[in-house]
Amino acid sequence: MRRYVRALMLCTVFTVFSGLYVSTKLFYSDVSVGGNGPRRVLIPPRGPGAGRGAADETGSQKPRWYNRYIMRQQGQTEAAGVSAQSGPEPHMHLAVVACGERLEETLTMIKSAVLFSVKRLCLHIFAEDHLHVSFTEALESWPGFIRSSFGYTVYSISFPSENADEWKKLFKPCASQRLFLPLILKDVDSIVYVDSDILFLQPVDRLWGFLSQFNSSQLAAMAPEHEEPRIAWYNRFARHPFYGRTGINSGVMLMNMTRMRSTFFKNDMTSVGLRWEELLMPLLQKYKLNITWGDQDLLNIIFHYNPESLLEFPCHWNYRPDHCIYGSNCGSAEEDGVYILHGNRGVYHDSKQPAFRAVYEAIKKYTFGTDPVTSLLDPLEDELLKTTHTYCGKSHPLFTKRLSHSLENINRKARHGR
Repeated sequence: MRRYVRALMLCTVFTVFSGLYVSTKLFYSDVSVGGNGPRRVLIPPRGPGAGRGAADETGSQKPRWYNRYIMRQQGQTEAAGVSAQSGPEPHMHLAVVACGERLEETLTMIKSAVLFSVKRLCLHIFAEDHLHVSFTEALESWPGFIRSSFGYTVYSISFPSENADEWKKLFKPCASQRLFLPLILKDVDSIVYVDSDILFLQPVDRLWGFLSQFNSSQLAAMAPEHEEPRIAWYNRFARHPFYGRTGINSGVMLMNMTRMRSTFFKNDMTSVGLRWEELLMPLLQKYKLNITWGDQDLLNIIFHYNPESLLEFPCHWNYRPDHCIYGSNCGSAEEDGVYILHGNRGVYHDSKQPAFRAVYEAIKKYTFGTDPVTSLLDPLEDELLKTTHTYCGKSHPLFTKRLSHSLENINRKARHGR
């Protein structure tokens, strides 16, 4: 009998101490927070009617302060250009470099980008210092309903100090600035880089959409230098490695710069991979006597050794005189029309390719808020009919096929601005 009494007393004492332990755990709890958050926190008792915290993946409940912390962290991440899993979509980032007599050409490119785009654009304009005031005055003079669709920052040209002159003079003035965007814009996740002689005939949103098509290894997207190997440049004349069959053209370049900053790139100089900032100067020193097209050649070399890192998009996203000067040889443009016009070789400013110049002049002269059909499309089609004596002019319907589809967006912006 005494044994039973002792067992009962032991059970009673154990129950009392268990109750005290449970009561204590109701007031204190260890919560593990990812990242740099606190690991041990005091959770105040929940008052009457207090709501429950959001459940994590294991089903446990998170306190309200934790939800506020996550929302704050997401906001900070999105402000840096990195998309969070929830919340508003990040802005699209567009970069361009302007040196020398490129002010008007660059402004016309920007005009085409903001005319047709749907989501807000963040412009990153790298320009020589004497052009900064001119860019600011021109962009601030645009009407409010257009200005509300983009923000911009004007930067000085910047190269590594020990080799600045060599980089600045590579190919065309300042062209190699694009190679250093991942190192300068450290808070931007992804960006579209375009040459100043680019004209958008479709919303930038469509090009931005390629980011969602990247697989786990891809970190950039560009179009081939040429579609037809028999008249392509790289496979006939290059004295260095290049990407694919005909090389790539870097006039339109979509970059996931977060991946570019963290990837180790294979190369023919070391047995180990090099980060982007470690790769550029050794690559230039090795190949500078063998490259013709400057930074574009360096990009070809990089992606020759890292082809899995590149997404190749169709030629209608980078349509150049080479695609029509010897007859039409861009299949995607034949089918869908031209999405982006690239007026390299100065064709916007001479009479060698009047069809390209006609598109440039039409967009440059267009007045914001006026009827885009009567003020842009109709005059352009009239001018293009005068260019049919050239091979590119014979392909002029390709130049307006997508443009006409983009005009609805211009009308929408104009209506909202009135």
